[in-house]
Amino acid sequence: MPDSLSYVMVTPYTVAKSRTGGVLARLLSQLDLELVGAQLFAPDEAFAKEYAAALRFQNMSSDSVTLLADYTEARLAPSGGRKHRTLLLLFKGENPCEKLGNICGHIFPEHIGDESLAGETIRDTYADLIIEPDTAQVNYFEPAVMTPRVQKWADRDLALFSSYLDGKENIVNNVEYADPSKIERTLVIIKPDNWQYASSRPGSIIDMFSRTGLRIIGIKVHRFTLEQALDFYGPVEAALKNKLAPVFGKKAKETLEKEFSLALSEHTEKSLVETFGVEYAYDQFAQIVGFMSGIRPDDSAAVCKPVKCMILIYEGIDAVKKIRDVLGPTDPLKAPGGTVRREFGSNVMVNTAHASDSPESVVRESAIVKVNENTLKSIIDEYLEH
Repeated sequence: MPDSLSYVMVTPYTVAKSRTGGVLARLLSQLDLELVGAQLFAPDEAFAKEYAAALRFQNMSSDSVTLLADYTEARLAPSGGRKHRTLLLLFKGENPCEKLGNICGHIFPEHIGDESLAGETIRDTYADLIIEPDTAQVNYFEPAVMTPRVQKWADRDLALFSSYLDGKENIVNNVEYADPSKIERTLVIIKPDNWQYASSRPGSIIDMFSRTGLRIIGIKVHRFTLEQALDFYGPVEAALKNKLAPVFGKKAKETLEKEFSLALSEHTEKSLVETFGVEYAYDQFAQIVGFMSGIRPDDSAAVCKPVKCMILIYEGIDAVKKIRDVLGPTDPLKAPGGTVRREFGSNVMVNTAHASDSPESVVRESAIVKVNENTLKSIIDEYLEH
């Protein structure tokens, strides 16, 4: 059976409550589907009405669908003159609608007791439905996520998403700050080691960053090209050369002296620094580039196997420092407890995430990975064309 495409839409309330990481952790750890796209967008009133109409068309007699459609018109649309951040996640694989539907869970229009909820599904954990027992009136409803149950409905919704996202930037600017001069943005990359197998790690990392109180204003699934990785990590090459070449040139001298019982001169040590030491430093740089892009820059015969990352843009006061404090230092073994790298990192290279170290780095790195662009629409279009 050929792979199909479906989606989970994380509601504005769930995004605003910083529950995005928890939802993503559930989806990634319990699915054999591939996350192929992610994008924050801010629906307008027309989109909310059109999406609600599509929901009602699916099943006019369903109380659950009516609840969802009414919610969509009331909560996805702008309020108080402000559009709301909504997250769209694209999943690809065999029978994605059934699999996503099972993990997201059902909506029960009838009242069920709290003890009947097991927390098994996303809606068990994050959704709310409060019904007045005497009148059966819905007092409060929050579905947490939206996902279609049938592929033909998914395809129709995806076409709507594609049309709406056409020409939209990947960054959501929906807040006016009293003092914009105090607001920073920073860039985070959830690195390839978190995507090698089905795991809650990417969602858990986002959940840890949420304690900063910063707002996520941009998300994208990204695959570094070799050129992008070389550009992104270019400054690291000189730093590694300056740091590692003297250390490993000296180690090479000591090893040779021990092996051959021969005292080598300072001139020889200098030569070893400029040759072996420099080559060792470059090898470390090539490993970093290969880790992030799927191909080493010095391996022209290798076939590139692009690896996946997730890029997030955070916004708020002291964003750069707050994110780096939660991330922890480069070496996970030296990172304090409770930091992302201490929790999930393995070594200096495989250290689970990157965060910009200054506002200037944010600008440079954002340009390289093109944070304002997102491939989600093109993924939808390519799928629908076939």
